[in-house]
Amino acid sequence: MSLFQKKNSHEMESLFKEYFPLLCLVSFGIVKDKDVAKDVVQDFFISYWQRRESVSITVSFRAYAIRAVKNLSLKSLEKAKKQKLILADLQVENYEDPKFGETVNEKGNVLALLDQLPESRRQIFISAILNGQSYAEIAKNQGISINTVKTQMKRAYAFLRQEGVQKVLHSLIWFSCFF
Repeated sequence: MSLFQKKNSHEMESLFKEYFPLLCLVSFGIVKDKDVAKDVVQDFFISYWQRRESVSITVSFRAYAIRAVKNLSLKSLEKAKKQKLILADLQVENYEDPKFGETVNEKGNVLALLDQLPESRRQIFISAILNGQSYAEIAKNQGISINTVKTQMKRAYAFLRQEGVQKVLHSLIWFSCFF
């Protein structure tokens, strides 16, 4: 490790030790979860370390870090909200067979449906929903247009809704044969 790299890593370690508790409090005030707050602050420091050469701070590091952590915390809340909405949208009610007491909806139904999507569509869907990437980021990473990403997302949602409902109806028909 060169002298310059050692100096940079010592400065970064110093910044981390000095600001980590404060930034965790800032994040916790937004996300209301200690572990998520720590993750957000760690993500901030990783991102800052990776981009430290190109970041120009016009105010103090403290002000820059607080603003960045607030933004990352808000993005974390949006991502969690999106995930809950998607899962709620895909969740199919459990129906019970009065004779056997079994539920129609199997564990991992959503995951099984995701596995049925074409590979590229599944990757786009997972990138958007689980990884919280924007359509522009996905398009750039995969070398496709934003409209292609939108179309693939639309088709994925339509498939998941249709297949989820069809599986429940199929199961109900199957169970009704025993009455």
